[in-house]
Amino acid sequence: MATRTQVDYYEVLGCERAASDAEIKSAYRRMALKHHPDRNPGDSEAEARFKQAAEAYGVLSDPQKRQRYDAYGHAGLGGAGGFDPAVDLGDVIGDLFGFGDLFGRRQRGGPRRGADLRYNLELGFTEAAFGAETQVQIARAEGCAACKGSGAAPGTTATTCAACRGAGQVTFQQGFFSVARTCGKCRGTGKVVATPCETCHGHGQIEVERKLQIKVPAGVDTGSQLRIAGEGEGGTAGGPPGDLYVVVRVAEHAFFKRDGATLFCEIPVNVAQAALGATLDVPTLDAGTTRLSIPEGTQTGASFRIRNQGIPNLGARGRGDLHVAVRVVTPTRLNAEQKKLVEQLAKVLPVPEISEKDRSILDRMKDILS
Repeated sequence: MATRTQVDYYEVLGCERAASDAEIKSAYRRMALKHHPDRNPGDSEAEARFKQAAEAYGVLSDPQKRQRYDAYGHAGLGGAGGFDPAVDLGDVIGDLFGFGDLFGRRQRGGPRRGADLRYNLELGFTEAAFGAETQVQIARAEGCAACKGSGAAPGTTATTCAACRGAGQVTFQQGFFSVARTCGKCRGTGKVVATPCETCHGHGQIEVERKLQIKVPAGVDTGSQLRIAGEGEGGTAGGPPGDLYVVVRVAEHAFFKRDGATLFCEIPVNVAQAALGATLDVPTLDAGTTRLSIPEGTQTGASFRIRNQGIPNLGARGRGDLHVAVRVVTPTRLNAEQKKLVEQLAKVLPVPEISEKDRSILDRMKDILS
């Protein structure tokens, strides 16, 4: 009678005897990925190596078996070696090839958390800046009150699925190991409803419209998300509900622009104000005004900062700043008196000279146009 050749399990996995548990598991993953029958159809040698790797991992991943193997070799296993389907292939091969739990240890009919929901909330510019309370209406699945989420008509109960015996999974043979899949009869719940509830038609849940009062904190911006715990869809089989995520979109403002907590605006001034300096009333987001003094000789594009007149900081104290850009407006229509005064002013004002900066700009424009 021929004897089976015994190979060194460490050599099978290609790792050292001092390898850690993590290194052994990693080595097994590599071997399983390389020699898996699905990747090597019809290759008996690859299938043999795959079984050999599983056998080695079954021993070396078990601390007691590994200790006996290290001390006495195959003799120390006392027949406990060989391919063992109790090896955690559901974790190893299932993760690699997407089979899920290969040996059906996971019960599918237990409590499940409800799905998260998303709601897109449109806010005005000022609402987003200073916060607001608003009401939203959402449609979500909740447990049926008539059957208390069981799906069975009142006075009846769901029975254990005969196909999977309540496991929620059925097991079949694929090659030399068993593969578990979701039961098609009970759809993984492990229960079969003979007399469905008339309210939810056996689903255990109904869709309802809910109005929720939501408090929006000050400082939110487009893209901000508010998590409302427990306001998503209801769970099944006693599982907790999901969460509601409110995604904010903020409308544009006619006067202000925003970058985070910083506000920007532009104020027009006439030539005299720019030349002589002036004190301006600048609108603020609070619907009031604040005073801003600009020095004489202010040019178009000059920017001035007013502290703490921006957007409140989200989740923190204080506010951003308001940056005010000045735009000098040249009059387009003058009456006779105004025109006379400007003509008199023109006689005494110096003619602006072209600076070196202006010359470089003119030179570049000539190059472009030539």
